[in-house]
Amino acid sequence: MAQASERPDVPDMGRRQFMNLLTFGSITGVALGALYPVVKYFIPPSTGGAGGGLTAKDALGNDVIVSDFLASHNPGDRVLAQGLKGDPTYLVVEGDNSLADYGLNAVCTHLGCVVPWNANENKFICPCHGSQYNNEGKVVRGPAPLSLALVHADTAEDKVVFTTWTETDFRTGEAPWWA
Repeated sequence: MAQASERPDVPDMGRRQFMNLLTFGSITGVALGALYPVVKYFIPPSTGGAGGGLTAKDALGNDVIVSDFLASHNPGDRVLAQGLKGDPTYLVVEGDNSLADYGLNAVCTHLGCVVPWNANENKFICPCHGSQYNNEGKVVRGPAPLSLALVHADTAEDKVVFTTWTETDFRTGEAPWWA
């Protein structure tokens, strides 16, 4: 009687290895293709090169033009713009009709509500639980545990550019908690 490998109906080892490799490759390709979007979802997008800023956007998604902005706002105004990571960020108009060199992230440090500016009381008052921040965003009444986050608000080519604030917080003299 002939051995199994010599019979014509049994594939030889080379064909069997080829079929195993083809099957394994196909399954692996499909698994990696399905896994890629899941992995991509959990990895945050890069923000560009170091030192690069993000141009501030108004409520309609247009770039904030400094000359137009200052012509339409009064000293002491705090106006929302789209800031870093899409967070609402206040631009501050100084008394000499210029923009402050900082912006204030409008997200409350207690539960994440957007904190509106109350011009009558000259402070930010959170509508969710009553946290209050002074006109520079320093917490003055809880339950919010921390002051509003700062960003640099610089001017480049007549546009407002936000960059991350990594220096000492000028309101508290401490290292920034948001860095």
